[in-house]
Amino acid sequence: METLIRNNIYGNGPVAVINTIGGNTVLIKYKEHLMSNYLSEKEGLLFNQLDWSSKKGEIEKQLVKEINSMDGDQLLNTSTTDLTDYYIHKYSIEVPKLRQDEIVVDQSETKIDVSGDLRYGVSNRSRPFFVLGLSIHVEVPVSGEASAFHIRPSTYTLNPPRAYVGSGKLSFSIAGTDLTREKVQTEIDRRLSSINQYLERLSNDVRGFNDGLGALAKQSIERRKEKLLNDRELVAGLGYNLKSRPSQSNTFPTSKVRREIQSRPPEPKAPGKPYSPEPTLAEKDYEHILSVMENMTRVMEQSPSAFSEMGEEHLRFHFLVQLNGLYEGNATGETFNYEGKTDILIKENGRNIFIGECKYWTGRAGYLEALDQVLSYLSWRDTKAAVLVFNRNKNFSGVLKNIQEATPTHKLYKKLKKNRSESSWTYLFGHKDDPNREITITVLAFDVPVKGVLKESA
Repeated sequence: METLIRNNIYGNGPVAVINTIGGNTVLIKYKEHLMSNYLSEKEGLLFNQLDWSSKKGEIEKQLVKEINSMDGDQLLNTSTTDLTDYYIHKYSIEVPKLRQDEIVVDQSETKIDVSGDLRYGVSNRSRPFFVLGLSIHVEVPVSGEASAFHIRPSTYTLNPPRAYVGSGKLSFSIAGTDLTREKVQTEIDRRLSSINQYLERLSNDVRGFNDGLGALAKQSIERRKEKLLNDRELVAGLGYNLKSRPSQSNTFPTSKVRREIQSRPPEPKAPGKPYSPEPTLAEKDYEHILSVMENMTRVMEQSPSAFSEMGEEHLRFHFLVQLNGLYEGNATGETFNYEGKTDILIKENGRNIFIGECKYWTGRAGYLEALDQVLSYLSWRDTKAAVLVFNRNKNFSGVLKNIQEATPTHKLYKKLKKNRSESSWTYLFGHKDDPNREITITVLAFDVPVKGVLKESA
């Protein structure tokens, strides 16, 4: 092991190198006066101000604090998905990258103290003795967050690199009295290698942190929303008149279905008019509706001759019969109804909480129009939908590929929530008039074979 001992406070004189093997000192030698021992007064230690664990905890604490201090009504009225994405973007750390192909260098004469360099005949080495030397100034453009250069990764050494952190760049100087091209290049490579090693270590820490930000933000948002709603329900149950607040909003599971559903009581009234809570179809009921539809299409696939001549409207009727056999409405006993040409609807107070569209595949344009149709309905804040795509006389694998490629191109598309199967996906969309009103759309694609007809290209 080599131990470096500089013999003056400027660090620019000869360096004693003590080689130790098995705890025994076996050799003492002097290293040649090199530029690596010169430090610009502006150059400080990198990756040395705040350890990663503390930085991580600091950011997580700030994220949760910001969510908890957000106005309650604003939080309830804002899409959890959009708010989560916002906090991911705001609190993610972008580890810097050195743009080494854009390095620029400059040179200038400089005075170098050689009072500690035995090669120079200095009569009084207790005082600085300057000679004229050369300084090479190196600027390295960087991308990412410059503040990350001050974070100490979980894996580090006791000798971190040095450089000056500027706006969009790192810089350092190499100085000496006998510099050569080889010496300068070696020192530049050494500095850059050391910095890149630290950046890689920091990247390993940050990668897991960034990946977990979404879960932390979503959990914090949902926990706060749940608390806000529970607090308001508690006050509403006291039996006193409640002080109105502007712009209050909420959702509650609808009680239209026969299966057991939990529901929320109405919220306090908003100023000027009675406040009406917004209904939502419970997730378990949505999943059950989808399973009923999937089972019906399996019947169609297994008995193609019985359905080969049916159009969209007749196919829809078969789904209505199956669904209304399992669910009942508040008054009519017929939860599922239809309006227009191809839709299957569950309504609450004149707005839709479930929308079903049955469409034969005619190409990407027709599929995107079906999404437009679903998204055009007047709906509650949390509406769920299904688009059933029936493939007839087309290459089914091509249809599936087209659906997956076309869906993210829709202007109201937010994200893929779940890849249910090779022919079924659940997506999240925003409403055309209010991005905070989100519509969950599950696309179910089914192959309806026709006897005696060859499949065409999709």
